[in-house]
Amino acid sequence: MAIDRLIEAIERKKNPTVLGLDPRPDHIPPSVTEKHTAKHGQTLKALQGAYKEYVFTLMDALRDLVPAVKFQSACYEALGPGGMEVMRQGVLWARNLGLFVIIDGKRGDIGSTSEAYSAAFLGRTQAGDALLPVFDADALTVNPYLGSDNLTPFLKDCETYDKMVFVLVKTSNKSSVEVQELTAGDRPLYRVVAEQVSRAGRHLAGQYGYLKTGIVAGATQPAALRQLRKDHPELFFLVPGYGEQGGKAEDLAPAFDRHGRGALVNNSRGICRAWKKSGTADYADAARKAAARMRDELKKAILL
Repeated sequence: MAIDRLIEAIERKKNPTVLGLDPRPDHIPPSVTEKHTAKHGQTLKALQGAYKEYVFTLMDALRDLVPAVKFQSACYEALGPGGMEVMRQGVLWARNLGLFVIIDGKRGDIGSTSEAYSAAFLGRTQAGDALLPVFDADALTVNPYLGSDNLTPFLKDCETYDKMVFVLVKTSNKSSVEVQELTAGDRPLYRVVAEQVSRAGRHLAGQYGYLKTGIVAGATQPAALRQLRKDHPELFFLVPGYGEQGGKAEDLAPAFDRHGRGALVNNSRGICRAWKKSGTADYADAARKAAARMRDELKKAILL
């Protein structure tokens, strides 16, 4: 099952880090951008080429260190159809490297629209008699706030095609409290949503006891992480907010179980932009060093 493959990949590399591939023009070294601008001018095509070179180089450089990558769909959508093609090719390349692939799309809508989202990112699209994969990621982030008919198509494809979803529950942005901590009955809303996610995915458990329905729970909310892990030992956490957003390794320990399992910690800027802080032109080497430091910090904090 997908959740078991993810857990086993983390344990092989002894590293619960997911590499966030969230490129923006100012993240990419000038040498890469200038090469593509010289060929295509100041165009979207030049940026698409620069993004592809940058992202593929990072995946190649970190393939032995990290078990998973996460593509932030918005960054690729900003470059138009060609940018989405870069992401599609990136997903294929990541899978070729043996990496677990998450697309951070935060999709969710009425049932029929969710069916289309799920077909695009997790399932298959009908073309005559054929069912064809499009992005074919291992997992997708999903927004739950349209209710159960929003989630149902994603869960169906998780079962049919052996995929996962990570449902937004307690995110790392400061203003999340405005909605996610509203009182719903006798609990904050984020705990109610987590319970619904668990209930919806209770039939999708893997051999380690975790469900294919995971949740997004931010590193900047250690008290919430502790509460959610206490409430739901069966839910796997995707944890954003580490590093530049303020989350520290020691804050993340409550997200993990006693075996050092249960969470995947995202780092985008801290790894991919490490070349800026180090002052080196070798962005791949700078990223490797940053990823290794993060791995060691997490291992120490969670005794992996």
